[in-house]
Amino acid sequence: MAAHMTPEEFRRAGYAVVDWIADYWATLPQRPVTSQDPPGTVAAGLSAGPPARGEPVEAVLADLDKLVAPGLTHWQHPGFFGYFPANTSGPSVLGDLVSAGLGVQGMLWATGPACTELETVLLDWLADLLDLPARFRSTGRGGGVIQDSASSATLVATLVALHRAAGGRWRQAGVDRRYRVYASTEAHSSAMSPAALRAAIEADRAAGLVPALVVATVGTTSTTAVDPLPELGPICAEHGVFLHVDAAYAGAAAVCPELRFGHAGLEYADSYCFDPHKWLLTGFDCDAFWVADAGELVEALTVLPEYLRNAATESGAVIDYRDWQVPLGRRFRALKLWFVLRWYGVEGLREHIRGGVALAAGFADRVRADERFELVADHPYALVCFRLRGPDGPNERLLAAVNATGRIYLTHTRVAGRHTLRLAVGAPQTTQAHVDEAWQLISHTATTLSPPPSRRS
Repeated sequence: MAAHMTPEEFRRAGYAVVDWIADYWATLPQRPVTSQDPPGTVAAGLSAGPPARGEPVEAVLADLDKLVAPGLTHWQHPGFFGYFPANTSGPSVLGDLVSAGLGVQGMLWATGPACTELETVLLDWLADLLDLPARFRSTGRGGGVIQDSASSATLVATLVALHRAAGGRWRQAGVDRRYRVYASTEAHSSAMSPAALRAAIEADRAAGLVPALVVATVGTTSTTAVDPLPELGPICAEHGVFLHVDAAYAGAAAVCPELRFGHAGLEYADSYCFDPHKWLLTGFDCDAFWVADAGELVEALTVLPEYLRNAATESGAVIDYRDWQVPLGRRFRALKLWFVLRWYGVEGLREHIRGGVALAAGFADRVRADERFELVADHPYALVCFRLRGPDGPNERLLAAVNATGRIYLTHTRVAGRHTLRLAVGAPQTTQAHVDEAWQLISHTATTLSPPPSRRS
């Protein structure tokens, strides 16, 4: 019989693991942000197979220190400015720990009533916090659900849009027509043109294609550009096309009343999502996804085999979240969100967002004041896109040299074809001092890459 960990053994081991995480967070500023080891280093350090006999937790923690931590890119590091933040927090980790300990399957209301009801109420809390249109509340025809990522939210929106465009036929006949989905270039760097959208829809309809879905973006990945919802919405309404709004990164900013400009026109949306796991201190995976018509969503996705039939579902009085997502099973993700909202409160969340916006604005001022550099796009949130004036080569070398120091980490994009550096603020430990250090390192490195021309005596 396997020796299962007893509650008392778990208590002792758990304290050791929590201490390890706390020590990890405390020592992050002293660690290099990225590993400089070549591919295969971690794999080579692991044993050839699992141990024949179980080992104590201390042995696992020792290998965490020796093998795993040195081979990481440290996303919680105060010098991590790459991609978008994917930040966690103490309360989020504790909520996840409780979720893991409960081990609840929340696929049906009946398999975990509190798991479902807490999620429904929390998504209403969040909708109020972001001042989303009333149609997304569970008190009406709409409602919210937690997906693993904005990618999954967009897939679910696509399935619902296909269901609407096909009048439900696809469930019996399959996809027997050509349907169209519209998004801006890469859904990354450029905002969607209303005139181009209208022309594309009209041309497709004339060619016998079925326009099904428009995916508009609030805060694109490259530059945080915002698609013009007030102009796109009426076009979708006129043609009966489903409108999904993806605010994966920037949606969190709407907890602050002064940062809700990206949501103008959101009343036209059929669905909307943002990621608390990016900029709202909740660990991955947690995407908040709302629909204006929950009945349509369930109709598109529901599958009810005999073994899932139960009285609560048959009554129609409960939500079964398996019908709101692609997977059947789901864990209790609402707990970490609940812990975060309870710990920080509305004012704490606003302080976090405003702090990041202010740090980014200050960095942008430093860039603007240095004639060697240029800002490439507006910075309405906490991402600054900038580059050395001139060709791509020096920018590519600057990025590589800065990241090689291990002190900070930036990533790049292309804007209008030009290599552009991105600095995204968001880690809870990042302060003014870290942003100042980032600028000093970037500025100094740029000088060493291309020293000023020497003056002749």
